[in-house]
Amino acid sequence: MNFSEYVQHDALGLAALVQRREVSAAELLEAALQRCAEVNPKINALTIPMTAQARARSSESVSGPFAGVPFLIKDIGQHYAGVPTTQGSRATREHAPAEHAEVTRRFLAAGVTIFGKTSTPELALKGVTEPARFGICRNPWNLDRTPGGSSGGAAAAVAAGIVPMAGASDGGGSIRIPAACCGLFGLRPSRGRVPAGPTQGEIWDGASSEHVLTRSVRDSAAMLDALQGADVGAPFVIAPPHEPYRDAMQRAPGRLRIGYTTRSPIGTPVDAECVAAIEDTARLLRDLGHSVDAAEPQIDGMQLARAYLHMYFGQTAATLAQIRAQTGASASEFELETRVLALLGDSLSAGEYVAWRGQWNDFARALGRYFQSWDLYLTPVLATPPIAVGGQLPAWQRLALKPLLAMGASLGVGALLRRSGLVEEMAVDSLRHVPFTQLSNLTGTPSMSVPLHWTQDGLPLGTQFIAPFGREDRLLQLAAQLEQARPWFDKRAPL
Repeated sequence: MNFSEYVQHDALGLAALVQRREVSAAELLEAALQRCAEVNPKINALTIPMTAQARARSSESVSGPFAGVPFLIKDIGQHYAGVPTTQGSRATREHAPAEHAEVTRRFLAAGVTIFGKTSTPELALKGVTEPARFGICRNPWNLDRTPGGSSGGAAAAVAAGIVPMAGASDGGGSIRIPAACCGLFGLRPSRGRVPAGPTQGEIWDGASSEHVLTRSVRDSAAMLDALQGADVGAPFVIAPPHEPYRDAMQRAPGRLRIGYTTRSPIGTPVDAECVAAIEDTARLLRDLGHSVDAAEPQIDGMQLARAYLHMYFGQTAATLAQIRAQTGASASEFELETRVLALLGDSLSAGEYVAWRGQWNDFARALGRYFQSWDLYLTPVLATPPIAVGGQLPAWQRLALKPLLAMGASLGVGALLRRSGLVEEMAVDSLRHVPFTQLSNLTGTPSMSVPLHWTQDGLPLGTQFIAPFGREDRLLQLAAQLEQARPWFDKRAPL
């Protein structure tokens, strides 16, 4: 199978070819490997090859809705026994897990052929994918732009045609942001919909969800069917869907009441292209018969950003300590920004962390009240088109942070920095490009990025929809309707 034939199909389409014996799993794998060899040197999306494991699996008889489909997993959380999970960090060395993550088991049970792991920023902490360990990952639509993060490698691989879908996760927008940057469909499931076991109960206190990035809506729905449901010892069990998502998405969503905003929740500017994308989407939705009006939930966006960042600080500190204990790494083996986040996290008392975590309930209740009047909430995913690579942290900030780290936690530098107003500055600086996505993570609600708009420069810009807790079916139904009204599958990156 050559590339022009391979890229014409989504994952379910490729699986159907295997089932009809028009192509073998081994032939599909070789097509994916050949495409990877051609384009990965340009985009740097796949960082850990698993070719031997994949070739062995492609010769086996496997079943499942995606039997024989080439696939990539993310280099954090989606552990594969015996293969290092680096988390994009030099500090993890070559530490390899002894068993598969539950989500990886379910990927394999769905029939996919995993042939590698995709790049992620160190500890999945950024909305760009530029880990010092592996280097810059680039956007196939424009190699000078980011594919987003933290599932940037996954998005770049799918957009470049290496695979039709890839494993991803979302703790602050990390499925939706790369989907928006790369012209893909990205659904973040509700908290607890996809298990995080067996070594964890909830990732980032339940802010993070595992799923995939895809080119088609039906692939996302079918994989959610394969992944959903609690595993043994899960911290709680979410109500199962009333019917398979692949069936539900084939029914029209009915007339939906959709509230929307183009205003940044943290008061930062929103690019005119991003505003235009939402206004265009609102017109399309009205043409499809939906009721669409400007309306926002009564939530203090800056307070939500502060609550998100305090979780981010604490989780980074805990993860850094865990990795150091596991590998014997020194603090200097982590990137500068990671060490600063850990310093801030180490300065938090248990009481402070719990107080900030408790505010998530306030945000969830406020969003729940909003959904008494509205079926969905529409916002941009990004506040700017995909940003240039290599431009995250200004040089002056790097220089200023180094002496602070040298002073260390013993002098109370972390607490001093938090009291100085640095958190406010970090909230604005780190979230100014992506201020819309964290609401879904802290409230545990499902959300999606739909590729409905391209800029005048030819860059994708995703559109975000947030649904009430547990209503992935509503998102998928609307996504399928939008996919039919404004198809995007044949829009392919110029790479």
